Amino acid sequence: MGVGADQLLRQIAAGQDGMVTMGQALRAGLTRDQIRQLHRSGRWQRLLRGCFVPEAELTDSTRRRARIRAAVVSLGAGAFAVLDSALELHGIAGLRRTSQVHVSVPVDRPRPQRSLVPWLTVHQVTVAAGDVVEVAGIPATSPLRTVADVILRVDRYPAVSVLDSALNRRRIDPANLTTIPDLIRGRRGAVAARACLAEADGRAQSPLETRSRLRCVDGGVPPDALQLEVRDDDGYLLGIGDLGWRRPRLIAEADGRDAHGTPEAAYADRRRQNRLVNAGWTILRFTWQDTLDPTYIPWTVRQAITAAERR
Repeated sequence: MGVGADQLLRQIAAGQDGMVTMGQALRAGLTRDQIRQLHRSGRWQRLLRGCFVPEAELTDSTRRRARIRAAVVSLGAGAFAVLDSALELHGIAGLRRTSQVHVSVPVDRPRPQRSLVPWLTVHQVTVAAGDVVEVAGIPATSPLRTVADVILRVDRYPAVSVLDSALNRRRIDPANLTTIPDLIRGRRGAVAARACLAEADGRAQSPLETRSRLRCVDGGVPPDALQLEVRDDDGYLLGIGDLGWRRPRLIAEADGRDAHGTPEAAYADRRRQNRLVNAGWTILRFTWQDTLDPTYIPWTVRQAITAAERR
C-alpha cells in the first residue's frame, strides 16, 4: 500500500471511528487483492461485509461506535441505529455498555433471517417523520424517540437513569417528557415507563447519583435537595453536594470511578469535604457497589440523620 493511500485512509478512518469501507479503500488507490491481503495478514480487521478497521488499537468506546457505523453501512440504505446503540451515539448514559449493536432496517424490507455476526441484532422499527437523525454521519433514532424506546425495555432504575442523563446532558428538555406518553401508548411496558417519567430529575449528573437517590426514596429517606449548594455566612461557596438533607445538615456523595478516579479529583474532594465538615455538615460517600444492596444506603442515611438529631 502506497504512502499516499495509507495516509488518506488514516484520515478517513479518523473521521469514522476508525472504520473505512471497501469503496473508500478502492477510491484511495488500493486493489481488491491488496485489501484481501491486508485482512488476511491481520493488519486490517473486518467488521462486516465491506467494512474494515485499519488501526487495531482502538479504545472500547471507539470500537463500539465503529461497529455501529459498520452495521448501518452494511445493512444498506434506510438502516439506522436504535435502542442501546442510538443511546450511546447520543451520549446518553444509564445502561450498562455491552458489545451488542442494535440496528433497524426499514419495515418494507426483508430482515436478515440470521445475525450477520454474533454482536449484531437487527430490528424492524416503525418510525415517523423526524424520528431518525444523523449523529456524526450515522443515522439513528432521535434522542427523544431513543429514550422512549429504551425505557419500555428496562427496569425502573436504568429507565430513570436514562431519563436523568438525557435531561442533564440536554439531549431532551423537560417539556419533551410530556410527549413521551403519546409515543409509548399501547406498547408493552408503557405503564411502568410512565411511572418512571414522574421520577426523572435532570439535576442528577450520573447514573450512580440516580441510583443512590432511588435507593433513598425506596428506603423512606428521600433527599430534599439535589446538587445542594452550601455557602458560608459571607456567601462563599463551600461545596455542592450530590444529595442533600438540609435540616440534619447531611450530604451524600456518589463517588463514580470516572469523576473521582484521578489524584487531582481526589485532592479536590478532600479539600471540599474538609470545608463542609468544618461548617458542621456530615458527609457520606457511596459507590456503585453500595447501590446493589437495597438497604445499605437508606440505613446509613437514616443512622446519620438520627445522629444529627441527637447533637
